[in-house]
Amino acid sequence: MSLIANHFYHKSNMKIAIEAQRIFRPNKHGMDFVALETIRELQKIDHENEYFIFVSPGPDHCLNDSDNMHIVELRCPSYPLWEQVALPRAVARVRPDLLHCTSNTAPVKCPVPLVLTLHDIIFLEKRQSSSRSLYQELGWHYRRLVVPRILSECRKIITVSNFECNRIREALNLPKDRLTAVYNGYSPHFRQMPPAPEIVHKYVPSDDYLFFLGNTDPKKNAARTLKAYALYLKASQTKRPLLIADLKEEYIDQLLQQEGITGIKEHLYYPGYIGNKDLATLYNAAFAFLYPSLRESFGIPILEAMACGTPVVTGNVSAMPEVAGKGAILVDPQEPQKIADALLRLENDATLYQQQVNYSLERVKLFSWKHTAEEYVKIYHCIHQ
Repeated sequence: MSLIANHFYHKSNMKIAIEAQRIFRPNKHGMDFVALETIRELQKIDHENEYFIFVSPGPDHCLNDSDNMHIVELRCPSYPLWEQVALPRAVARVRPDLLHCTSNTAPVKCPVPLVLTLHDIIFLEKRQSSSRSLYQELGWHYRRLVVPRILSECRKIITVSNFECNRIREALNLPKDRLTAVYNGYSPHFRQMPPAPEIVHKYVPSDDYLFFLGNTDPKKNAARTLKAYALYLKASQTKRPLLIADLKEEYIDQLLQQEGITGIKEHLYYPGYIGNKDLATLYNAAFAFLYPSLRESFGIPILEAMACGTPVVTGNVSAMPEVAGKGAILVDPQEPQKIADALLRLENDATLYQQQVNYSLERVKLFSWKHTAEEYVKIYHCIHQ
C-alpha cells in the first residue's frame, strides 16, 4: 500500500475511488470493457480530480498510472472476499470522497459514499434455462445476496439504458432521483478498415461469412441462433459459413443434438474467445452480425459491428431496439424462422444491404465513451456537493 501512502496528501478537487476488479484479466467481457474504456476516457478528460483504480492482479496491464490516476492492485483468493473485505479496507486507507463500483455489486459495509453501476437485474428475473457455467451460477447467487443489501446505501445508481432504468425502478421500487441511465460507448478501435485475410483466416477459412458472438448464458440465445442458421442454409443459394465466438465445441455439439441439426456442423467455425485486437477485423469481413439475444441491458457488440459498417440482426426486445434504433433489423429472438428470414433478406436485396451499412455508420455516432465519462464526472460532482 506504499502507493496509497505516497499520494495520500496530494491535493485535488475530489478524490475518487473506482472498483475495476477484472480489467487486468486476459479474457475480458462486457462489464470489464465498460469499466476499462470509461476509465481510459476519465484519464484523458479529467485532470482536476484524483483517481484511485482498484484492480485484481492479472497479466493484461491495459491501464497505466498517470499524474492524477493511480492503479492499486489488491490480491485476494476470491471475488467475494476481494469485494467485501480487501476493497473496503483499501478504500478506508485512501479515504476518497466516494467509491464507484462498476459491476453490479459492492461492499455491504462501505466506509464512504457509494455509487453503483447496476448493468441489469437479470438475477432477479425468471431464468431462461439452467445451462449456465459454474462461474455464472455462483455470480447469479452472489448478486442475489448482495444487491438488495447495498441499494439503500447507494447515493446514486447508474444503469446503461432507459429500458433497464425503468425495469430496475419498477422491480426494486427505487426513488426516481436515485437512478439514472448513462449509455455505454464503443471503442474507436472498431471502425471500417481494409481487408486483412491473414487475420480472418486464423478463425475462418472464408472471406465471406456470418458472425455470431455468444456465450453459454441462456440470454444469448445460442440454440435458437443455430436453429435459425440451419433454416438459412436450407433456403440460401450462397450458404455462408457461421463464425461463432466464445463457445466451445462441446457446448455447440450439445445444442446441435438438442435441436436435431447436427448436419450443419461442417459450416460452423468456433475458435473460442476472440480478443479485441482481431475482433474489429472480423466484424469488418463479416457479411452480417447476429445478435438476437433474449435479453440485453445494452448490447455493446451492436455498436461495434455497426461502427465497422456491418449490418446487424438483433432482437426486438429489452434494450436492443433502444441501442440499434428504429432503422435496424429487429426480429423476434424467440422465432428462428424470423432470424433466418432477416439474413435471407440481406442476402437477396442489395439495396437493403447498403441501406443497413449506411444506417449503421450513422447510428453509432450517437454513442461514445467520452460522453459516458463526462456523465460520470457530473454524477461524482453532484454527490460531492
